[in-house]
Amino acid sequence: MMVPAALLLLGALTALLGPRLLARADWTDREPVVALWVWQCVVAAVLLCCALSMTLSAAAAWQAVRGHVFAPAPRGVVEAYALGAAGPWAAATAVTLALGGLWSGAMLVREIVRARTRRRLHRAELLVRSPRLPGEEPGTGRLVVLEGERPDAWWLPGTPPRMVVTTAALRRLKGRQLDAVLAHEQGHAQARHDWLRHCSAALAVGFPQVPVFAAFRDEMHRLVELAADDMASRRFGRLTTALALVELNEDRGVFGPTPTSQAHVPQRVHRLLTPPDRLTAARRLRLTAAASLVPVVPVLVAFVPSLRALG
Repeated sequence: MMVPAALLLLGALTALLGPRLLARADWTDREPVVALWVWQCVVAAVLLCCALSMTLSAAAAWQAVRGHVFAPAPRGVVEAYALGAAGPWAAATAVTLALGGLWSGAMLVREIVRARTRRRLHRAELLVRSPRLPGEEPGTGRLVVLEGERPDAWWLPGTPPRMVVTTAALRRLKGRQLDAVLAHEQGHAQARHDWLRHCSAALAVGFPQVPVFAAFRDEMHRLVELAADDMASRRFGRLTTALALVELNEDRGVFGPTPTSQAHVPQRVHRLLTPPDRLTAARRLRLTAAASLVPVVPVLVAFVPSLRALG
């Protein structure tokens, strides 16, 4: 039975070629939302290849699994997959892929638990630094102002979500710059970028030897910031958003000659100050549609024998 092997080969090719094609594309920074969707489709196709290969390998190795997978299928469809001719590698492949799936789930659970622990600690610290006033109900007020010497602003997910701004940021941000910062953080919350970060981090940490997952994590962190910048700039202007970024990060040395962990900030500012050169709506639609078809290919490969048998 060659279908599981073909699916694994397809998954390997997708993992190898997908990041390379996206790295060469000249539109990802201009259309971060589309790029996010394409990346998700590429990774989903790789995972789907592994899941389908595991299912068919298990069906070939064990009669009980085969009975559940092909229960409603006609006899001709089952014979088309040649399940009885599978070698001893079928059980090993199924077990290996199943362990990989369980490990991925465990890494995702660990990432979510760690994120919730950090969030709980941040909320406890926030309550200490900004205690409730007499008569204030818990959960009221989505904006919290903290006394701080460093200008900063961040969105704290949870129930209820909170937007936190330091007094230094209030002093430095002029005009509508504060509104732009708030819109940027709200963009993260509305698009649920935290879940993209959790999933990409879980895959990258769980499988450090797989380059596509590391690239997926790095691009998620970069593209979600660009997408939030665009959301803020559409409401308050590109110049206002760029100036707000400069005011928040100027004292951190990110604009100096020495590289820092926030080296992407100058690139974001330059992008905002550069005249926008977006793709046409038709091309964005074509890219979105083409990316949506990528996860469909493994499904079609898995169903080729059955389609031939039924055809």
